[in-house]
Amino acid sequence: MKAVVLAGGYATRMWPITKHRPKMFLPIGESTVIDRIFAELEADGRIDEVYVSTNERFAPDFEAHLADSEFDKPTLSIEETSEEDHKFGVVGALAQLIDRENVDDDLLVIAGDNLISFDVADFIDDFEQRGAPTLAAYDVGSREKAKSYGLVELDGERVVNFQEKPDDPKSTLVSIACYAFPADSLSLLSTYLEDGNNPDEPGWFVQWLQEREATYAYTFEDAWFDIGTPESYLDAVAWHLDGESMVDDSASLENATIGENVHVMADVTLENTNLDQAVIFPKATVRNGDIRRSIIDEGTHLEELDLAGALIGAHTTITNGSPQ
Repeated sequence: MKAVVLAGGYATRMWPITKHRPKMFLPIGESTVIDRIFAELEADGRIDEVYVSTNERFAPDFEAHLADSEFDKPTLSIEETSEEDHKFGVVGALAQLIDRENVDDDLLVIAGDNLISFDVADFIDDFEQRGAPTLAAYDVGSREKAKSYGLVELDGERVVNFQEKPDDPKSTLVSIACYAFPADSLSLLSTYLEDGNNPDEPGWFVQWLQEREATYAYTFEDAWFDIGTPESYLDAVAWHLDGESMVDDSASLENATIGENVHVMADVTLENTNLDQAVIFPKATVRNGDIRRSIIDEGTHLEELDLAGALIGAHTTITNGSPQ
C-alpha cells in the first residue's frame, strides 16, 4: 500500500504565521501536525512508500524537515506551482502524483493538516476488510460547521449520499480528508477530471464516486481538528495540552502567570506578563503584556500590550501598541 500526505496548501487564513512556513510544521506539544501523521505511517508495515505532495514554494522546507527527521518512508512529490492562484486543486494534484509516481497499489490519502484522535492503522484495517473506497467521518456537532465540509449520509456504514459544502446541511457528520482507495479505483480520478468535474476538493470526487462505486465510512469519536485557522490550531493545542501548560526549560520567566493551554518555546522572555491559551514561538519577548488566545511568532518583541485573538508575525516589534 502507498500513502499520500497532502501538504500543498498555502494556509492564507493563518498569515502571517504561515506565510513563510507550512502550517503542517506548527507544533502540537513536542511534535508537529504532520510528524504525528508520519509517525503512524512509519509504524505501519503495510505502507511501503509515503509521498508528500507539496508545492514548489515549500519544497525546500520539507526537504530540510525530512532530512532532519527520523522517518525513512516519506519522499517529496512536488506540484509545479508556487502560488495559490496556480494550484491544480487537490484532486488534480493527486491525479498528477499517481501518474508521476506510477502508483498502482491501494492508496491511503490523508491531509497533512489533520489532527486526528484515531489510529490510522485501525482505519486501514477497516478499509482492507471491505476492499472498497473508504473515508473517515466525524460528527462536528454543529450544522454551521458542517457547511464547510463534505456532508456524509450513511445506510449502516455505506455512504448513500455525499454533499460537498452544503448550504443547508441536514446532519453534522462530515468527511475529514482521510481516504483509502483500492488500486482498481485510482483510474477513476482521471475519468472524473476528464469529464470536466471540480478539481479542487476531494469531496467533489467522493460525491461523484459514491454514485458509481460502493463507498464506505469509518466513523470515529473523540477529536478531530482541521488546522486551517488560528482558532482551530489553538483548539488543537488545547486538546493536546488538556488544560496544562508547556514551557521550555530555556525560557526566562519573571513575574509571569501561565494559564491553561499555553505553549512557550525555547529562549522566550516573559516579564510581568499573563498568558492564557497562547502559543509563543522561540526567541520572542513579551513584557507587561496580557495575551489571550493568540499566536506570537519567533523573534517578536512586544511591550505594554493587551491582546486577544491576535496573530503577530515573526520579528515584529510593537511597543505601547505601535509597531516599529
